[in-house]
Amino acid sequence: MVHGGKLVWQILRIVCGFIAGVLAAGLFLSWGLFQTTGPDQDPIAFAAMLGTAFVTASVLGGLAFVPAAVAIVLAELLGWRGIIYHLAAAGLIALGLWTLGNETMASGARPGTSVALAAGFLGGLVYWLIAGCNSGGWRSKKPEDPGVASDL
Repeated sequence: MVHGGKLVWQILRIVCGFIAGVLAAGLFLSWGLFQTTGPDQDPIAFAAMLGTAFVTASVLGGLAFVPAAVAIVLAELLGWRGIIYHLAAAGLIALGLWTLGNETMASGARPGTSVALAAGFLGGLVYWLIAGCNSGGWRSKKPEDPGVASDL
């Protein structure tokens, strides 16, 4: 049985969680590229880092949308709320995007693979904090029939 109000709120959490997750991953990658500490020390580098983070998040969101949607639908339908599932799914999506079109994977991992995995794990953690910990919560449990004895 579907609880309509809970479903609407979960869909909003899913959208916000996905956006926040790709923003976190994009910010992580941009911060690593620019390695700036704050706007007070180098405001131009900090602004460039933030701009790059938004562009990176847009690219990541576009590339990861379909595999992330599949992982999210699986988690919602099966009620998988565990942090391990969400971190593993995001890590696998990040690894898949990082190795996309690379024929040299047979000779070993590309340089930067650990950074791509870390960005994926961070995005998965942010998503889990916002929406993943409530996966499948929009379904109401069926009420038990009061005429059936439950101690059989």
